[in-house]
Amino acid sequence: MKDKIILLVEDNPDDVELTLRAFKKNHIVNKLIVAPNGLEALDYLFGRGIYQERDIKDLPVLIMLDLNLPKINGLEVLTAIRQNEMTRLLPVVVITSSNRNEDLLASYTLGANSYIPKPVDFNEFMEAVKVLGLYWLSWNKPPPLIH
Repeated sequence: MKDKIILLVEDNPDDVELTLRAFKKNHIVNKLIVAPNGLEALDYLFGRGIYQERDIKDLPVLIMLDLNLPKINGLEVLTAIRQNEMTRLLPVVVITSSNRNEDLLASYTLGANSYIPKPVDFNEFMEAVKVLGLYWLSWNKPPPLIH
């Protein structure tokens, strides 16, 4: 069985590093692919650009999506994911520093499975990643069309 992949779409290197540390500390050993912008995330998912050789049937089990991204913002990424037959059922968790109600509403309207404000405190962030890992990687059952 192939490794279960998590796609982290995050442009802030500090947040990427915190996520990696939180995964390690919480023993989440899934393969983590980091896309530093929305365009690269979509290229990864749809096998374009530098990912054109990638098997596009090997989809992530979870997408952790920031909203404030360069090139293509998170809401546009979410829209593209939900409009594509192959990716429309993938679990997408929006993890963002935005606390705007407009972003919360737009994320759910466009099909986000969850919306989590980024905790400022490292210990809170560790706990959030632990719970995310347990729920989405252990307890949640993905749709049969995906895996």
